[in-house]
Amino acid sequence: MADLFWLTRAEIRRIAPFFPLSHGVPRVDDHRVVGGIIHMVRNRL
Repeated sequence: MADLFWLTRAEIRRIAPFFPLSHGVPRVDDHRVVGGIIHMVRNRL
């Protein structure tokens, strides 16, 4: 499954400081969320 991600773990670590903070709600896998957004944008929704 790791080969399905658009960004590497190193790239995710670079942008991680810009992710919103969790306020009582459990975090989801940011890697999957960002990869899904990139997939949607690259494939024209």
